[in-house]
Amino acid sequence: MNLFCRLALAALIPAATLSVSLSGGWAQTPSPAPAASASPSPAPSASPSPAASASPAPAATPTPAASASPSPSPAPPPAAAATPAPVQTADPFGQETTLEARKVVMVKGTANWDSAFDTLVDAFKALNAVLDKQGIKHAGNSMIVYTSTDDTGFTFFAEIPVDQDPKNLPQDMSIGKSPEGKALKFVHRGSYDNMDNTYEAITNHLDDKKLEAKDTFIEEYLTDPLKTAEDKLVINVFVPLK
Repeated sequence: MNLFCRLALAALIPAATLSVSLSGGWAQTPSPAPAASASPSPAPSASPSPAASASPAPAATPTPAASASPSPSPAPPPAAAATPAPVQTADPFGQETTLEARKVVMVKGTANWDSAFDTLVDAFKALNAVLDKQGIKHAGNSMIVYTSTDDTGFTFFAEIPVDQDPKNLPQDMSIGKSPEGKALKFVHRGSYDNMDNTYEAITNHLDDKKLEAKDTFIEEYLTDPLKTAEDKLVINVFVPLK
């Protein structure tokens, strides 16, 4: 299976704007004053002198109106680059990893496929009852280690990592170590009943890569199977390689 990532690319393209401002007008030119007459004024007579005709004032030349085109608004500053959404990483599929052995308390069991998940849950309940009674906390996620399978069912170990040794274990329980060594990691999301699809994809992956797996495989429950709805399970599947 190929893993695809989307990369967001943000580019800023600033706009260029040319601002042009036009203004203008003609100054009003006053008419020159009439020159004074060189001949002497006539002597006053008994008849009243007619009133001097008033020269009409020169018409005012209107100033042209400013250009009707408004000055363009200044260009807005470039928008800041948008923060890209976090890239979501796909679940590992066939990721090479190395398992480290851990101290576990375990119980062996057998199950048929029709009631497989209920049997596994019962095994985890039994282990948790012993640990809770002795006040021992989990040191890791619960695991199922499949030791053999056939058409009708399978055998398994249910394991819970611990940092201290429980005392007075029931006869069917023991302290041991989880599997170790090179393995491929896959992730299943959803119900246990739908794991057939995941294991079919795993088988196809091994065939495509021409890889040989050991006769065992491990399920690590990232969600607590005792408290999580079955269709909300998240399980790491480890396939040890030869």
